[in-house]
Amino acid sequence: MSALFLLLVLAVVFSVAVAVIVIVVLALGNGRRPRRIPPPPAPAPRPDAREILRARFAAGEIDEDEYLRRMSALSQDW
Repeated sequence: MSALFLLLVLAVVFSVAVAVIVIVVLALGNGRRPRRIPPPPAPAPRPDAREILRARFAAGEIDEDEYLRRMSALSQDW
């Protein structure tokens, strides 16, 4: 009967130890899962050559003749 009693005591001690470890882990971790890091954003698409030309003309970097000449060159099928 003493072997059975010893086995019962060991089972209770083991169960208490496991419960204490679980409580400590949950208390330290606040019960939260680690946050997932979102993937980096995709790079912005490059502007079209015509868009760049329009922006330069609108900003006054090139005059109307230069704008029309370059726009004509972009419109040609090579």
